[in-house]
Amino acid sequence: MVEMKFLGMDFSCALGSLSHGQFPEKDCLLPLISKLLGYCIVAASTTVKLPQILKILKNNSVRGLSVLSFELEVVGYTIALAYCLHKGLPFSAYGELAFLLIQGIILVAIIYYYSQPLGTKTWIRALLYCAIAPTIVAGQIDPFLFEALYASQHAIFFCARIPQIWANFKNKSTGELSFLTSLMNFAGSMVRVFTSMQEKAPMSVVMGSVIGIMTNGTILSQIIMYQKPPAKKEKKSD
Repeated sequence: MVEMKFLGMDFSCALGSLSHGQFPEKDCLLPLISKLLGYCIVAASTTVKLPQILKILKNNSVRGLSVLSFELEVVGYTIALAYCLHKGLPFSAYGELAFLLIQGIILVAIIYYYSQPLGTKTWIRALLYCAIAPTIVAGQIDPFLFEALYASQHAIFFCARIPQIWANFKNKSTGELSFLTSLMNFAGSMVRVFTSMQEKAPMSVVMGSVIGIMTNGTILSQIIMYQKPPAKKEKKSD
């Protein structure tokens, strides 16, 4: 049988079964579905934070948004991307991290812009990230420290969501949080659990997606719970 491979996806097995009038077996179909879903996540990730960015720019406001949450998210994406590159995982298993990191940095910059004046601590955090991040992404750190950083990455992502979840609960409002961005984050985490297991990624990678399901699901439910009903238009009297 002639091999039909494209972007690491082997279609020969599935097409061979279909050509003989048979439905592809699980061992043949699941890896292909995993690859396809992985690339779908990567494609969707190129715009996942765009609704949030546009909402801020449209309203000229970052009301209800936790700056610390978005900062920690960028740190988490940086560590996760560096780890996946270091482990040599296929691009379909982590590609979205690169796009999420870029968009995350842009989003933090916009939040900084609308949060003027910035405090000294904020400037220090930003400068520290700019100084350390390139070294981490390049993998130019001790292997033991690398593993320790990645182990802490799950705690970082979890802690990144807590300030935002607490702020939503305290204000009984989600402010300028984008429903579409939160929905895409939640859906992406669910799909990534499946693809990571199919790609035989380390269990720590799978657990990171499970944490994403819980925290993103909580924020998504808060947006639905705290959304204000549309104002009723008063009827004009004749």
